[in-house]
Amino acid sequence: MNLPKPLDTAPSWVPASGHALRHAGVHFDAVRIAGMLAEEVTYRLMTYTDFQAGPIVRQLAGQRNMYFLVPPQTAAAYGWPGGRARALSRGAGCAAYVGVPALDGLTWPLDWRSRPTRDMPFVDPELLHHLLLEVL
Repeated sequence: MNLPKPLDTAPSWVPASGHALRHAGVHFDAVRIAGMLAEEVTYRLMTYTDFQAGPIVRQLAGQRNMYFLVPPQTAAAYGWPGGRARALSRGAGCAAYVGVPALDGLTWPLDWRSRPTRDMPFVDPELLHHLLLEVL
């Protein structure tokens, strides 16, 4: 297993402490998947990428969503299954925000399931879409 190369500095959209809301579509788009489906997709994504999947934010309370952070302006290019996954981006007069935790310290109710790295600053949206459809 290749260990991910850590970042020299955190991306500008990652807060120094705690967590913060970031406007989807500016620094990244996000794909939100909930519950056990999110867990299965994450497991397959992590396995397929040798644990270098790119940034995945896990919500530890409520619906236990996972937010797969993909490059900006890319999520809308895919047909995400309605009711199972939702693309969060700019467009159509919508504003969506995603909670982003700091890389270290107390960040509850959010944490990183997979962190951004130099080699994988974002999740590959094509691979994510493929694996989601495979699970469904």
